[in-house]
Amino acid sequence: MPPRIPRPILSPLSGSSLCIRPATATKAFKGPLPTTLTANGSTSARKKQRDPYAIAQAAQRKAANVARQRVLQEERTAAMGDPIRGIRTPFVESFDDVGGAAVLSEKKAEDGSLQGLEVKTGDNVFLNHFVKPSEFEESIIRSHLLSRPLREKLEQYRDPAKEAEELQKYEEEHERAMAALTRIVSLANASQKDKTRANIQRCIQTFGRHETDSVLRPRPPINPVALGGKPLAVGTPRAGPDTGSSEVQIAILTAKINVLANQLEKKGGTKDKVNKRNLRLMVHKRQKLLSYLRKKERGSDRWQNLVSTLGLTEGTWKGEISL
Repeated sequence: MPPRIPRPILSPLSGSSLCIRPATATKAFKGPLPTTLTANGSTSARKKQRDPYAIAQAAQRKAANVARQRVLQEERTAAMGDPIRGIRTPFVESFDDVGGAAVLSEKKAEDGSLQGLEVKTGDNVFLNHFVKPSEFEESIIRSHLLSRPLREKLEQYRDPAKEAEELQKYEEEHERAMAALTRIVSLANASQKDKTRANIQRCIQTFGRHETDSVLRPRPPINPVALGGKPLAVGTPRAGPDTGSSEVQIAILTAKINVLANQLEKKGGTKDKVNKRNLRLMVHKRQKLLSYLRKKERGSDRWQNLVSTLGLTEGTWKGEISL
């Protein structure tokens, strides 16, 4: 390869004549750039030389801050209660068995001898398949009378031993049939959908204003001076059971929230994102209804009855709820 000839360089000192001067050879810089001349302007060398004691102090401060936040969150939860479940009360615990179920009990005579079985129900007991407790008891008594074995009309054709055997067999079959019917109509063996339907009816009967207006004191009347002499507006009279008031909707949402929370606890809740979202929506909807009812009924008997029966704490309606 031929040697490279330097280009002529014009010098202003030489006047009009050309002055050829060879270019000075620059020496290539080898090695890393200085710390202050890195491409992105960072001081990587200084970071490498950072004191490990300072790094340990920063990690310790961060751990202390996280621990303190955890303690504050636990104190807030203990003071304000669980935003999902609140406090467990007898009424909330009865959501699982729907306030009780039809049960079989031993029927005893005055001398203490066992006479058979009987169905025990109550007014607060709900049965499956839309059956009422009174209807169930009447049907059991009627079937017992209709299926009783007939006796011979003529006394000379009667066999006391045979009649006693038939009667004993009849009583045993009736007890088995009664036990089977009790299991069929009992909500303890029903699906969760039927249990939720019965719990909704219980909430309507417990918190509906068609039932509580005669028991709880009404809210204090508005001062007529604040109305400016205008007459009070008279509301439309209620027809049928109350299903739309705020306290009824809050109680129904509490029953549904209890069902979803139990399902998420059983499954672990790791991948069930749909029910997690549904639970979050219902909790926030209940929070809005509680805030509205507290603003309208603060300190009244209706508010106190709702909060004490359902075990709703401040954590269920006050502040931000993060699940």
